[in-house]
Amino acid sequence: MTQIGAAMVLAAGFGTRMGDLTATRPKPLLPVLGRALIDHTLDHVTSAGAGRAVINLHYLGDLIRTHLSGRNAPNIVFSEEQPQILDTGGGVRHALPLLGPDPFFCLNSDAVWTGPNPLSQLQTAWRPEAMDALLLLVPRDRALGYTRPGDFFLDSDGGAPGRRADAPLAPEVFTGAQILKPGVFEDAPNGAFSTNVIWDDLIAGGRLAAIRHPGHWVDVGTPAGLAEAEAALRNGAA
Repeated sequence: MTQIGAAMVLAAGFGTRMGDLTATRPKPLLPVLGRALIDHTLDHVTSAGAGRAVINLHYLGDLIRTHLSGRNAPNIVFSEEQPQILDTGGGVRHALPLLGPDPFFCLNSDAVWTGPNPLSQLQTAWRPEAMDALLLLVPRDRALGYTRPGDFFLDSDGGAPGRRADAPLAPEVFTGAQILKPGVFEDAPNGAFSTNVIWDDLIAGGRLAAIRHPGHWVDVGTPAGLAEAEAALRNGAA
């Protein structure tokens, strides 16, 4: 197993679905069981053995910098997105010089998992000779706080995911955690774009793979999702 040494943590968004909760505080700093969401995220990074985290900043980024100034691990580097926010794909592309030449974890800072460390799962299943990106999915019945129609179809763990496309629902939901090779951004557009652009290219070339998370995942996008995250961590989402 190859040790993944760096993680990209996406933390630049506005968090508009949180309403007043994010009027003066960025969503990654909202508390879940007394600790900021981004601290729960960085705990996964450290536990998975990645020693460095690159965190992208845009909305109220100075508050995130200040909050994390006293944290000892992982080693944190910030990627500023100004004046324009760059979306998921553009944000990662912008941060590539800080991430280095090797495959890296990428995960959202507004999600909560129960069960095994999501990044350790990805690392165990990572096969660089057969894949250029590996996504962590969860079945819809284990996606808490989630109200959208799903993202992928998946026949088997480690297999190639299929897009929902025109289907009304898809059984698998992307949890925001993945491993990416830097080279997949070689022909990516400049400016803001979604990581979906990268995935579509990899699907066409047979280089995108996915596995399922065996625990629960909480989409912490709304106040209701924040409450679900509290309950899931308190009860283990049994």
